[in-house]
Amino acid sequence: MKSNEHQEQMEKIVSLCKRRGFFFRGSEIYGGLAGFFDYGPLGVMIKKNVENIWWNMFVDSPEDMHGLDASLVMHPQTYQASGHAKNFADPMVEDTKTKKRYRADHVLEENGVDVVGLTPEQMNQIIVEKNIKSVDGNPFGEVTQFNMMFQTFVGANADADSRTFLRPETAQGIFTNYKNVLDTLHPKLPFGIGQIGKSFRNEIAPRDFLFRVREFSQMEVEYFVAPETWETHFANFQAKVWDFISAVGIDTSKVSELEVADEDRAFYSKRTIDFEFEYPFGKKELYGLAYRTDYDLKNHGEVSKVDLSYFDEEKKERFIPHVIEPSFGLERTILAVLSSAYSEDEVNGEVRVFLKLKPEIAPYQFAVFPLLKNKPELVLKAREVYELLKKKGVRVIFDDNGNIGKRYRRQDEIGTPACVTIDFDTLEDASVTVRDRDTGEQKRVKIEEL
Repeated sequence: MKSNEHQEQMEKIVSLCKRRGFFFRGSEIYGGLAGFFDYGPLGVMIKKNVENIWWNMFVDSPEDMHGLDASLVMHPQTYQASGHAKNFADPMVEDTKTKKRYRADHVLEENGVDVVGLTPEQMNQIIVEKNIKSVDGNPFGEVTQFNMMFQTFVGANADADSRTFLRPETAQGIFTNYKNVLDTLHPKLPFGIGQIGKSFRNEIAPRDFLFRVREFSQMEVEYFVAPETWETHFANFQAKVWDFISAVGIDTSKVSELEVADEDRAFYSKRTIDFEFEYPFGKKELYGLAYRTDYDLKNHGEVSKVDLSYFDEEKKERFIPHVIEPSFGLERTILAVLSSAYSEDEVNGEVRVFLKLKPEIAPYQFAVFPLLKNKPELVLKAREVYELLKKKGVRVIFDDNGNIGKRYRRQDEIGTPACVTIDFDTLEDASVTVRDRDTGEQKRVKIEEL
């Protein structure tokens, strides 16, 4: 697909998300706030469905997993120990006239430069040598490092003693609670702790809709293992990531693995695989799988002066466990799902847009229509069928807005797999018309068989 076609597809997805109530710009009535999006009524439903699939697969089903929901605000020493206060930074460059700020690596990539392994000093040198200008045609200043954590203050005084940060990742809440889980549940290695929650990063230049934002949700596992076994567990989670990709309906042909080079890995990682997805705006990171060694627990133990070691009863050994971390961004997941599901075909000479969402992911599994909304007997029967499906635990919507064709188009766009129409034959033989979203085919089905 050519770049302009990619851009057109992205615009169509963004438009559909707004039009049908999946996502809205944050604080939109005030002009919006860059890097922040609100989940609309249908977006919330997809979000919940994705979270439920992930939670069941990574936390509920495995016997050796435990759940957690840690605070967004943590003790400031947490980020000293984790290395975020020092290392959690992106290269930033500023337009000398407009004072607009940009990610220096993004500026170089857009000018055809391979940024792998480049230091801020090297980036600056290339910008000068190539005379790279800003989008406004102005020269850039020096490349500097910009720490992406949002700072806040705890208590009545806004001073250095009360300063802390909104968490930039969910992982540290797990590490600081590792000993609590160990002392209360007494799990044996290997075991894991998983959580879903918000994280915050003050991105220099948020972009690409949901992909690079300043507030987002993460679904993360920290899996604690004996040091000599990490490769086996790493491979197990590598396969499990692929299982999740398939489970939520992401097009696997658009996903590839990237073995992250030493110079590009996060400061805490000894091995990282990025799972990349071909978004309409290019191939970008979807998920990460990292071997964090004992970096986090060892550092938190040293700073807090609390013993975070594990005693192996069988081997009679005490050691700091090592960690495997599969990390999933919820918004990036949903964007990949929508990109995979977005489809167009032609019906009666008109373009039909539909989301080919899996039933497990779609906001609604069924839509129930009365053929004519001005016929009380059909409306009453349609309501009965709607309530019947709802009591069965099915996600179902009642829709009598507009003619039958408009209802079909609306449900196609929000990804409802099947539409159930109650007509006059229903009153005679208790059968209904079921229309398939993907093929448009219709068939008669008894109500009890729905």
